[in-house]
Amino acid sequence: MSEIVALIPAHNEAATIEAVIAGARVDRVIVIDDGSDDATASLAKRQAEVLRQGCNQGKAAALWAGMQHALTSGASAVVTLDADGQHDTTEIPALLAAWRETPDRLILGARLKGREHTPPLRLFGNRMADFWIAWASGQPLQDSQSGFRLYPAALLRQLDLPHHRGRSFVFESEVLIAAERLGFPVRVVPVRCIYPENHRPSHYRPTADTLRIIAMVAGHLLRRGMRPLGLVRSLGVIPR
Repeated sequence: MSEIVALIPAHNEAATIEAVIAGARVDRVIVIDDGSDDATASLAKRQAEVLRQGCNQGKAAALWAGMQHALTSGASAVVTLDADGQHDTTEIPALLAAWRETPDRLILGARLKGREHTPPLRLFGNRMADFWIAWASGQPLQDSQSGFRLYPAALLRQLDLPHHRGRSFVFESEVLIAAERLGFPVRVVPVRCIYPENHRPSHYRPTADTLRIIAMVAGHLLRRGMRPLGLVRSLGVIPR
């Protein structure tokens, strides 16, 4: 019997963590408290299992810790979502349905519904990242920066990527490239884009983090001779 685990990395998300956990209606919810100095961990413990990072190590390290824990405890698939409430938990079933239909895919919840409300600078950064990551992974991509995803356990068991603090937002981008090479290309599922009132500023830094992602992608492309076929496939000209 399959077990679906929701992973929620959280750093100082006391204002939203309880609602996010309550909405994640899966078999088990794990919150990775990434060195919070507010009530995030104590509030999360009321409804979920909590893994605590002693100090803030960044999103990549939090995700990695949660993924490894989920694998060792028998998860069949892992759904990741952010703790700030920007992902609509009622759309988790759509990701699950896509995975059950195509179990050899990484399911990406792309924030395409209501995307016109996305802050312009963030949208520009996302589109720049989409172009480069799609090229390096040889597949069309939309909203490559979305953290709302479903990872099959079979993929997670094969992943071996840097996940230290400097890879915070690079990690999720590099996963898309690595997954394609491991035989788990991306399947995009359109989801809602939520920007609630009094939403905290994103931890993603559009300029610095986008440049880090581009540098990572450039490294992959250079090692593979710039992968011209990958560029063609990323544009949807020929199938993968």
